[in-house]
Amino acid sequence: MSKSISVITKRRGRPKTSGTGTLFGVRLHAPQIAQLDAWIAKQDDAPSRPEAIRRLVEMGLTSDANGKLRRTAKPK
Repeated sequence: MSKSISVITKRRGRPKTSGTGTLFGVRLHAPQIAQLDAWIAKQDDAPSRPEAIRRLVEMGLTSDANGKLRRTAKPK
């Protein structure tokens, strides 16, 4: 005879993330955080801090030496 009541045990700790990217930590000082938060406030969709950092890194990687954004080929 099987049990009529099943007990679901919770797992301890932070849940697993579905991301496959490499995690690395970044330490920012208060003035940098204030600048980051000000940049976030100017965005239409108010991204989270990690998303804002990803966007800013992408912008930095796709800009030329003068700070102008380069056009990148869109994937087909």
